[in-house]
Amino acid sequence: MADVIEQLKAKFNSSTLLTEENEKAKYVTDWSGKIKGEAAAILRPQNTSEVAEIIKIACNTGTPVVPQSGNTSVAGGSVPDATGDAIVISLERMNKIREISNSAMTVTVEAGCILEILHKTVEEQNLFFPLNFGAKGSCMIGGNLATNAGGQNVVRYGNTRDLCLGIEVVTATGKIINLLSGLRKDNTGYDLRDLYIGSEGTLGIITAATLKLFPLPKARATTFAVVPDIKNALSLLNHAQSETGGAVEAFELIPDVFLELVKKFAPQYVIPFEKIPELCVLIEISETSDNKGSINNSNMSPLNSILENILEFGLEKGFILDAVIAQSETQRSKMWSMREGALEVITAAGTRIGFDISLPLDNIQDFVEEMQVKTAAIMPGLKMCHLGHLGDGNLHYCIFPPEKKVNNFIENEEQIKSVVYDSIGKYGGSFSAEHGIGTSKLSAMAEYKDPVALEIMKTIKNSLDPKNIMNPGKLIP
Repeated sequence: MADVIEQLKAKFNSSTLLTEENEKAKYVTDWSGKIKGEAAAILRPQNTSEVAEIIKIACNTGTPVVPQSGNTSVAGGSVPDATGDAIVISLERMNKIREISNSAMTVTVEAGCILEILHKTVEEQNLFFPLNFGAKGSCMIGGNLATNAGGQNVVRYGNTRDLCLGIEVVTATGKIINLLSGLRKDNTGYDLRDLYIGSEGTLGIITAATLKLFPLPKARATTFAVVPDIKNALSLLNHAQSETGGAVEAFELIPDVFLELVKKFAPQYVIPFEKIPELCVLIEISETSDNKGSINNSNMSPLNSILENILEFGLEKGFILDAVIAQSETQRSKMWSMREGALEVITAAGTRIGFDISLPLDNIQDFVEEMQVKTAAIMPGLKMCHLGHLGDGNLHYCIFPPEKKVNNFIENEEQIKSVVYDSIGKYGGSFSAEHGIGTSKLSAMAEYKDPVALEIMKTIKNSLDPKNIMNPGKLIP
């Protein structure tokens, strides 16, 4: 390792190359503080050429490299292992917004750009980048691309992959691929963009991307609605999509277990019902036309009127039992702050088994009901929290132990996981929806990923990264 460090010191100054333990600390621990590794050094390049130089040195010396943008991963994909052999490449200083094209409705941005800053910058141009989730104030575009992050608005706009037109990548040998053209159509062979997106830094490092922009919504209408069950919630979703021409921006499933946790651990959040309901949905529709956002004589915007009509229909059909519509941006913000703070709330609740899964929409209720029966057979008294992005079938499914039975719960963890993963496969779902594989889901990857698909993934990895220096031990078991 000493030779590698000396080569890096010869090319980079002390602001780029960090070797002191106190300097390295924040880069070797995940955001939760639960996963901690060691690193020989931290590199903070300022441009793509510097990334390429670092990778060339790593490739020539066989040094493992851990790319990092934001370090908000919950799957262990952005921190090094405990050996101390790896170098971490943090892209935090590569944070420029290189170009905004109002006519093409695109933005080219470096990997270290914080998502919330991108939001604010394009909004100044009356444009909108729809990727959005609770970590927006610290997550970075490179990490979003590396995990193909989803978030709240997938039902209308798609995952990060769907929002990306082109990328710039430094390969595992230090070469630079420039695919930043922003073309909407490019039928010239293999889609390398989609290969690198979602690869969790195991094939190369995404250093910049050209992203799609959209007209800035002029109005939003938001409601917290009580639903009898998930199937009725889906009926409400389909009706809302039909009545709004596909303008449903978010459709979030919020169960009573989560609301009870909010009441206990995060009382600063406002639950809009006096009595906690068994199941709610948070719905938001948006409109880019000014005339849908203006207030009429009844002091209600046309968009709010549309939402009110949807809810009235839902009441008549039994899709919903009750609802509260946000009457101001303050009320809307309060509704969303609770949902965006979900990970912190769940973390505060303590020991749990967490799953980031996706299922076909029409199988979600059957899955949830089956899990209640099957997990109870393993250990009575478990609490199920099926919070999630119902519009795209992504559940952040958590199981909490009965009070005072944490040790028994931990002893049964592997059996519980096996039952959940088996049922996910039965219903045609995925054991990883938007958080990535990292290290936390390697065993599930080995057991449940289609073996032929996994074989092809390993072939690609061996071909593009023959020395296995790019984020080794992540994604591929």
